[in-house]
Amino acid sequence: MIGEDAMTTGDPAPAYAGAPFTEPMPYGYLYLGRRVDPPGRFPFLRASKARDEALEHCTRLAAELEELTEVVDATVYAAVLVPPVEDSPRFDVMVLITTTGPDSIPAVEAAEAYRRLGADSSMRARNIRRIGDVDAPPRSGPFLFNHFTADDSDAAVRTFDGIAGWFTFRGGVRDSALLQPVGEAPFVFVNHVRLPCGPVRFLLRLAAPSFRKHVAAVLKAGHVGNAPVFCRPV
Repeated sequence: MIGEDAMTTGDPAPAYAGAPFTEPMPYGYLYLGRRVDPPGRFPFLRASKARDEALEHCTRLAAELEELTEVVDATVYAAVLVPPVEDSPRFDVMVLITTTGPDSIPAVEAAEAYRRLGADSSMRARNIRRIGDVDAPPRSGPFLFNHFTADDSDAAVRTFDGIAGWFTFRGGVRDSALLQPVGEAPFVFVNHVRLPCGPVRFLLRLAAPSFRKHVAAVLKAGHVGNAPVFCRPV
């Protein structure tokens, strides 16, 4: 259990501080979000012709970007469930571009296909924490982009290190990549996660008392906010 100090200072919970991190990937990343027809208070997304057209548009452009020598992968994601939490970006279309390295990011940003993606938000990033391989095939099934906010980015990373083990040992997560901004960004980091089950079943796991004690309380004490967007690759 979290001691009183952890509850008040946001120190990592000892019981879940041993996440099985592996060597971060050397790539650069461009994470883009669009609000085409985002949900309101209801978390599930309704069918939307505008969103379908945007997904098709982004998928064509992602294929063009993958022809660049600087691009390793470009994947389009469609949101399926967006909890109505405070400060949610409410993205319903997302694109994650993996580049050969952080130094390759400007060349990708200069490409015509990139500029035509029409993102409402974009973030240059690098990988600073990794569990498993979130990009390993098959690329089917549910994924999660969890957007973290905090005033102190270094303290937020320490807080993440202290809670990450819960998601592995109790949440069943085997593959995730923590993306830290390179330059200015609206988030201190974004966690890209391959889910072990569907979004609803995964959210039910968060109802466990251990989550409230070892994750929610630590995030609150550390003044770290998070806003998840559950999605599927297109």
